[in-house]
Amino acid sequence: MDGIVTVEELTQAIQNSPDNKGMMEDEAYALAIHVLNFFGYSDRIIDNILEPEDRDAFYMLEDAAILTTEREETTLYDGREWRIHYWLFRREKIQDLIAIRDDDDDGQSVDTSVYDDLPDDIWERGSAA
Repeated sequence: MDGIVTVEELTQAIQNSPDNKGMMEDEAYALAIHVLNFFGYSDRIIDNILEPEDRDAFYMLEDAAILTTEREETTLYDGREWRIHYWLFRREKIQDLIAIRDDDDDGQSVDTSVYDDLPDDIWERGSAA
């Protein structure tokens, strides 16, 4: 994965993350758009631009290992320490999550049932002896 994270890549990674397996594609797409609007063409954004409800979405993606946090400390001119918190994409994890979908697309149906492997006559009643 080179360059920026695309909407399609992030949507797919969100859908493939274990915590979001049941999420519909349109919901994952909307979340991807929402998050990417903060990042733009950058890999890192400062945390203090987020509203609490936006931060909740970021925490959800952190739980899915799609985002991570980083902090930087600097000394102010008066000697106090100042911490700056950032959010970053975990590109390697996004790529891993995208690969899950690629593995599933090898011609096999993702939607399988435990009943698929049963023989057709399994539901016939046997005669009582």
